[in-house]
Amino acid sequence: MIELKNEFLTLQFKELGGALSSIKDTEGIEYLWQGNPTYWSSQAPVLFPICGSLRNDSAIYRPNDRPYFTGIIPRHGLVRKEIFELVEQTENSVSFAIESTERMYKNYPYHFRLTICYTLIGKKIRTQYIVTNLESEKTMPYFVGGHPGFNCPLLDGEVYEDYYLEFEQEETCSVPLSIPETGMLNLLDRRLFLDHQKELPLDYHLFEKDAVTLDQLESRSISLKSRNHEKGLRLNFEDFPYLILWSTTNKGPFIAIEPWLGLSTSLEESDYLEYKKNAHILLAGQTEEVGFEIEIF
Repeated sequence: MIELKNEFLTLQFKELGGALSSIKDTEGIEYLWQGNPTYWSSQAPVLFPICGSLRNDSAIYRPNDRPYFTGIIPRHGLVRKEIFELVEQTENSVSFAIESTERMYKNYPYHFRLTICYTLIGKKIRTQYIVTNLESEKTMPYFVGGHPGFNCPLLDGEVYEDYYLEFEQEETCSVPLSIPETGMLNLLDRRLFLDHQKELPLDYHLFEKDAVTLDQLESRSISLKSRNHEKGLRLNFEDFPYLILWSTTNKGPFIAIEPWLGLSTSLEESDYLEYKKNAHILLAGQTEEVGFEIEIF
């Protein structure tokens, strides 16, 4: 068992996906969704080199202006079901890493290394993604993101509707149309979602048309709170431009709060990965780091 522990929290991790698998406080309350397959079998997958979905799961590349190449990348990327190497564990941190395999390279033609470092400080869990382009010449387009699911409700005797999300500041924003059949978006077809609101009451009707894509938020933190008690959590996502909210239509007792660098392909976008909105481009040999923080209260 891979574990970090202090006087406030006990964390567990798994090498499959290099992912967080448990967040418990000293009262034994489990904050992280435990992966019941009736609703959603995963827990907190790492999304790389895409977040969300591509049109027909296909990406087109023109590395260094060479002839174009098409690869297949399923929803949320190539690494979430792969075994990561445990590279380091200290008293308050643990790091996992994976490098591209021949199978990955056939569909994502770049050699890369992805390191995920988790650090526990007090009641805060810092997740840091470190992406390295191992190519000697080619520039590498990529996206990375988190997909943590949290138990909701947290305590027995509560219901989903007892909970709400609280934004860092009052928000007025629209959201794009989600297309559940393909996982794609229509960024040009939008509806008002928040209207001078700091709170969003949780209700399963929010997810009738799949996930909610918040691409216009001013806030860079969001909290999950109950109207019955003070237990909850805050997610700080300063490094990420987008936040996704999701739960299942069969009333899964969880809420996924997901910081992403990029989005699912929008209908008006091409299939070239490097031209997708907010694509991150790494030069040969370059490394980039982004991270987010979960704070339990």
